[in-house]
Amino acid sequence: MSDHILALDQGTTSSRAIVFSPAGDILGLAQVPLTQHYPQPGWVEHDPMEILSTQFSSLRDAFAQSGLAPGDIAALGITNQRETVIVWDKDTGEPIMNAVVWQCRRTAEECRRLEQSGIGDYVRKTTGLLIDAYFSGTKISWILDHVPQARARAEAGKLLCGTVDSWLIWNLTGEHVSDYSNCARTMLFDIDRLCWDEELCRALRVPMHILPRPVANSGIYGRIRPGIPGLEALAGIPVCGAAG
Repeated sequence: MSDHILALDQGTTSSRAIVFSPAGDILGLAQVPLTQHYPQPGWVEHDPMEILSTQFSSLRDAFAQSGLAPGDIAALGITNQRETVIVWDKDTGEPIMNAVVWQCRRTAEECRRLEQSGIGDYVRKTTGLLIDAYFSGTKISWILDHVPQARARAEAGKLLCGTVDSWLIWNLTGEHVSDYSNCARTMLFDIDRLCWDEELCRALRVPMHILPRPVANSGIYGRIRPGIPGLEALAGIPVCGAAG
């Protein structure tokens, strides 16, 4: 009977996977460290491909450790570091630069400009957040402004972006979605209407069409696609939950 759960925990310093029994017992657990990159003081980055490789490796090892068959797994769920942003090519899946991590302060000056523009009250009312470089919105805009041709490619619909949940789900299933708890940490999301806010996307210069489709924390987002190296046995298992 398919009644066991695979859980991914993609954190700031490591990627972890756990297999849970129906009673909540841990049947398999694996964890792989994640490299931190500091290109300048106050800047923090991760390699998006290392995020994938460490997460997939821990998933493979935890499942093998559990001794279960693929048919025993009911679903896979994801929890992840919040606010960290990745921008990638829609067709090839290649990231256009390293992920900009939640701790990174490179957009602090842009946040001061936004505050001075008088949009702060609207941000607070719409998103529940204060304007800060901590959140994802200004990070996305920074990437589009500083990677050659990135903004033009984004406007042409050739790029996608998202937080780490979105990056993992897209690579696992091919679906470009992000759950409400992650969307709510971008400074672009209306927490009452549960959708991207046009005015904030315009103010932060983030093309709305590159953002993932917002989805609930629980629901079938897609199924693990065939052909992922090392995860072939898990193809078809539904990805059913996410939380930042």
